[in-house]
Parts: sequence; C-alpha cells; structure tokens
Amino acid sequence: MADNLRRIMKHSTTNVIIVMMKLTLPTIRLLAIILLVVAVAHGHLAVANELPDLGDVSATVLSPLQEQEIAEQILRQVAVSDEVLNDVEVTDYLQSLGGKLVANGPDKRQSFNFFVVQDPSINAFAMPGGVIGVHTGLILAANSESELASVLGHEIGHVTQRHLARMLASQKYDTFKNLAGIALALLVARSNPQLATGALTASSAIGVQNQLDYTREHEREADRIGLQILDSGGFDVRAMPEFFKTLQRGSRFAEGNAPSFLRTHPLTSERIADVTNRVEQMHYKQVRDSIEFQYVKAKLRATLGGDQAAIDLFEQNIREQRYANAAAEHYGLTVALLRKSAWVAADKELAWLQKNAAPHPMIASLAARLEVARDKPAAAAERYASGLRSFPDSRALIYGYAEHYLATRQAEPAIQLVKAKQSLYPNDAYFYDLLAKAYTMQHKVLLSHQAQSEAYFRKYDLARAIEQMDLAAKANDGDFYQQSIVEARLRQLRQMMGDDKKAKL
Repeated sequence: MADNLRRIMKHSTTNVIIVMMKLTLPTIRLLAIILLVVAVAHGHLAVANELPDLGDVSATVLSPLQEQEIAEQILRQVAVSDEVLNDVEVTDYLQSLGGKLVANGPDKRQSFNFFVVQDPSINAFAMPGGVIGVHTGLILAANSESELASVLGHEIGHVTQRHLARMLASQKYDTFKNLAGIALALLVARSNPQLATGALTASSAIGVQNQLDYTREHEREADRIGLQILDSGGFDVRAMPEFFKTLQRGSRFAEGNAPSFLRTHPLTSERIADVTNRVEQMHYKQVRDSIEFQYVKAKLRATLGGDQAAIDLFEQNIREQRYANAAAEHYGLTVALLRKSAWVAADKELAWLQKNAAPHPMIASLAARLEVARDKPAAAAERYASGLRSFPDSRALIYGYAEHYLATRQAEPAIQLVKAKQSLYPNDAYFYDLLAKAYTMQHKVLLSHQAQSEAYFRKYDLARAIEQMDLAAKANDGDFYQQSIVEARLRQLRQMMGDDKKAKL
C-alpha cells in the first residue's frame, strides 16, 4: 500500500489519477472524489502566500473566497462520483438535519453542502468551504438522531473555526512547493488515515502524522461548538459523549483497525471527560428521534448488503418486536422486498404502512416505485400524482414522476412538472437533466442543449456548460426570444470563465 502511494506521489496530478484507477482499495474512494482540490489549492495558495500579513495567518493562506472555490471543485467531483450515495431522500434528510444545525451555529453566513458516501466505515469529514461528507456506516452506527447530529455539529465546528486553513497556516512557507503532496495526504486522511501516513511520508513535505490530523485543541474547540449547536438546535447534548464512548469501546477490540473517525479525530479519556463535564452543566432535554431519521436508517439497512439477509433481519425484528419504531421496520422490510422483486410480500407490507403509519412522502414514493417495478404505468402515475398532492415539495416524488413521464414517452407533462417545481430547488442540476432529456425527446435542439448547459453549471463544470450553451446558440431551431436568452447566457458564462482564469493568474 505504501509503495503504491510512493509511486503515486512521484507522478503528476494526471498520472496520480491514472494510478488511482488501478487501485481497488475501498479505503481510497474519497480520494477519487476530491483529488482535483490539489491543483486548485496549489495555485491559489501560491498567490495567497504573497499577500501581506494582516494578523490572521489562516486568512492570508486560505481566504474564505479561496475555500469556497475549492469547495466548488470538490462538489464538481461529488456530482459525478459513483461512490457518493445517489439517493435524494437520504441526501435531503442529511441536508435538512445539517441545515437545522447550521442555523443554530456561530456562523450563519457560511454555506454548507452535505453529502453521503457509500462506505461502511464510521466516519465523517469536513473540507474547505463547508463541504461535509458522512459515511453510511456512521449513520447506521448512530443510536439516535442526536448522536448523528452531534457528529455533524462537531464537523460544522471544524468548518466555522477554519481548522483546515489553520493547519495549513501552521506549516513553514517554504513547504508550499510540496503542497500537492500535503493536500493529497490531507484528503486521503479524511477517508483512511493509515493510507495517508504512506502518502505523507512519500511527500517529504512533513514528517509527522500529527500535522495531518486535527489537534486536541481543534477537537476541543469543535466539541465546544458542536455542543452549543446541539443545545440551541433542540437536540440531546448527552448524545455527544455517549457516541464518543461507543466509539472508544469499539476501538478497544479493533486490533489496530479503529473507526476512521477516531484516526482523524483523536479521542482521549480527557476529551470525553471534558465533554461530559460540559454536558452536566447544561439543561437536560429528552428528545425523540424524527421519523425521517428512522426511515433513512431503515432504508440504508435495506439497500446496503444482500437483499435476503436484510429481509430475514427485518422479519425477525418485527416478529420479536425488536425495534425503536414499528413503522420504520415495516418500511425497511418493504424496501428490501422491493429489491428482491417480491411484489406480493412488498404489497402486503405497504398495505400495513398505509393503514398503521402516518402519511409520509417516503412511503408515498415507495408505493409509486413498487408500481413502476411491477410495470403498472397507470397505477404508478396515480401513486405519484396522489403523493405530490399530499407532499408537493418532495423531490423524490418529483424526480420519480418526471422519470415516469419520460419512461412512458410523455415529454410535455414531464417538462410542465419540472418547470412547476424548479423554483423550489433552483440549484438542482437534475431538474435540468430531466428537461434536457424531455426536449431531446421532442427534437428541440436549442432547448435541450440549453438545459444541459444549466445542468453542468450547477455541477460546477463551467467548461462543459459553455460548450453546451454554444451548441444551443448554433442550433437555429429556436425563436428570437429563445435565441436571445441563449446568446446572453453564453456571454455571461464566458465572462465567468474569463474572470475565473484571471483569478488564478
């Protein structure tokens, strides 16, 4: 493993990517998502290093504007990565939970983006610009929503206190010539610290692992911010020390393979005691888990791993009444049965949910997907329409209904649906992907390329956005009004590209 990393570090960024593609280690998945940050950070930090010292060394090394640009580069890779969980219900839940925490945090001006990584390890990580990734393993390991919130609050604390910028600032300025190696090690560390050690040694920029991990001071600061966020957000503050204790107990039997979160976030008895003491001085509140948390955990349990094993476990839990929420257990069983194409059994479980559980968009979406899987288009359309009447803002239902329209060659209804809902999610790239497909179906070349351009723009891929908008301008099948809009937007995108290039000089 270390030999592979040493070979990687001797190559250019392009060759790094080529070598990575040959590696099959699941522990370096995230590196493929965010490797582009290396080049961006290297260029910007070289410029920032020439700025005068204004007192805050982190600001002179990595400004908030530079952090945001790095975040956009990360999100560009996230948008196309197979390792990021492509499930709008899980993602929307995490964004909603994260948004609630951010609203109760110390810096409400900082934008945040939360995403879920398909990885069974217990880990979460924060990157510049408010990008926070959470492994599916951590969501499943959380015994309560407050425990999950405690980790998110902790990561939000790292971002608002700009710990990564401060870590970079702590290095000698003459080491920035090796920034690509440092950045590579930092990014790998967020997913697998043991692998990062090899990268760090090969880079020769820094010689000690503690430069790579958050310091104890950083951790205490993030704990303090996280506890404040939990308390202000109405969560159970006891969840933070409880989750830490769970992680610590697990690490005792891990034989050198402790949870990834512990390797990048040093956890000591002193730190747990400090958090516990703080919690004892805070007002206790008993908090119930949201049904969304219960459904999301059940869905992940049902979709990750073997379908029959999931079915057996859900059925056993229901039979023995071993669950925190009966509806969530039946929901998970329905999802697992749907995976296995067990339509009759899935329909039976769905009927139980519709009778015994409160109406919920995740149940409505599941009901529609069951009809789609059974190749009953009319029934599926009715399920989607009914679901959207009850839950008009549900992205899962909007996506599903639009996809159903396209699958049944109904381009115009798909266009009307997406346009009616776009104002709810103006930065959603997938809405524009759906429009592009619908316009292609109608042989409307200008509108198809225009929509595809806007999709790329929202995926932070400006070059492809310009390429598609240029094709739209040359299509010659739009009216004067459409042509004018496309040409004006093309000029705007090119201006953005020019400004971006100037900023990197």
